[in-house]
Amino acid sequence: MIFITAKFRVRPEHAARWHEIVDEFTRATRAEPGCLWFDWSRSLDDAAEYVLVEAFRDDEAGAAHVRSEHFKQAQRTLPQYLAETPRIVNVKVPQDDWSLLGEMAVPGSD
Repeated sequence: MIFITAKFRVRPEHAARWHEIVDEFTRATRAEPGCLWFDWSRSLDDAAEYVLVEAFRDDEAGAAHVRSEHFKQAQRTLPQYLAETPRIVNVKVPQDDWSLLGEMAVPGSD
């Protein structure tokens, strides 16, 4: 799978409603057949920073995402809400879901 983590530094005046700003883009991306997950989190240290953790089944699914109309729309509309260009880590990993964190295993939760 393609595993992506991106950090978005949002302009402070938009930070509280970022989830609303990206809602349509998020829902459309999650509906893509090759999207495994697309999850936003807010930084505990910086209220204006959001972290996007996303994964796509394979190169084809990732390419389909970038070619989608909702991605192109996000390219046109989201930068106005950002304080800087997002930073990204994009890697291929040989798995198709989350692994268990064995070092913190919770008995009976498997």
